[in-house]
Amino acid sequence: MHTNNNKPQEDNLRIEPLTRQTEDTQGVFDYASWLSSLKQRIREAQVHAAITVNTELVRLYWQIGHDILLRQQQQGWGAKVVERLAKDLKTEFPEMTGLSSRNLKYMRLFANTWDENEIVQAPLAQL
Repeated sequence: MHTNNNKPQEDNLRIEPLTRQTEDTQGVFDYASWLSSLKQRIREAQVHAAITVNTELVRLYWQIGHDILLRQQQQGWGAKVVERLAKDLKTEFPEMTGLSSRNLKYMRLFANTWDENEIVQAPLAQL
């Protein structure tokens, strides 16, 4: 008897409905509870990722403000450099919001008001 090796066997293609409980190697597998567990893990990962991103952005904004302060103090840069910096950053990162001259001035104020350790510790405690 000749068999076609390219044709999959019918037994291998049978898929159990997702709503029906099936058995795995450790006993009864409940799809609904597994799905619920996956949803919860995904939500927790999303929150963790958002906190991590926000922590890094806060740190970045503080560092930008700190750099502006240092350069203005050490090199005598005036207020015009902030406008130029905002334009240059917007040109390089057109999709990124928050790099306007107004926000850069807020970053400078942020760095002048808060110590780096104070702004980093609070978000890290949330992780």
